[in-house]
Amino acid sequence: MNITDKKLAVLIDADNAPADIIDRLLEEIAKYGIASVKRIYGDWSHGLNKWKAALLPHAIIPVQQFAYTKGKNATDMALVIDAMDLLYSGNFDGFCIVSSDSDFTRLASRLRESGLTVYGFGEKKTPEAFRKACDKFIHTEIFRPEKSGADKSKNSGKTKPAAETGSSAPDAATLIKRAVRENADDLGWANLGPIGSYINKINPDFDPRLYGFSKLSELIKSFDIFEWRTDNNQIQVRRRTVA
Repeated sequence: MNITDKKLAVLIDADNAPADIIDRLLEEIAKYGIASVKRIYGDWSHGLNKWKAALLPHAIIPVQQFAYTKGKNATDMALVIDAMDLLYSGNFDGFCIVSSDSDFTRLASRLRESGLTVYGFGEKKTPEAFRKACDKFIHTEIFRPEKSGADKSKNSGKTKPAAETGSSAPDAATLIKRAVRENADDLGWANLGPIGSYINKINPDFDPRLYGFSKLSELIKSFDIFEWRTDNNQIQVRRRTVA
């Protein structure tokens, strides 16, 4: 099955996700599959006006959940129950959970245990436990226009690129060096594809866009500690030899 043909269930926690990301969020989700189900959970009798304006244009189904007891998040419970119902329907290949709440960590793990792919979407404040429980986690700050634009100057690899914002973004140079080392041939060259796959496996929340680059290859080229070449239409990378 082509990755873009995968049927995805998109479940949004309205209490823990900003409405202004919705356009670019759905564009991102379209890269991974078809959003067959789009539901958003919250207490629509209290606020959430920005989200209300986004529902109809994007065909998102609102799920009303009253806060029966103060301090208890009934919204989370409703989302989890629906997720399990959708899982047992057997109609989906993956889930997109949009929230910065660590309460969905166990849900993500459970869905993956059933062989489904889990994409998490949340802000940089999202606890590590939930980020690592997903197959891939995307920081929603990259969907905001004011976050675009960055200094893409050469970097020595000793510090993080200037485009990085927030302490939760992993050290790109360290991750790339490790990925190159683990996938290199006898001459130290590693193909770009395996490098990216290795990084995503050990850091599901890694994303070159956090550093101001649209592609991993562009991020790697910004470091002067790496050299690259094209061999049989494959981009290859290795640590630069110090003379």
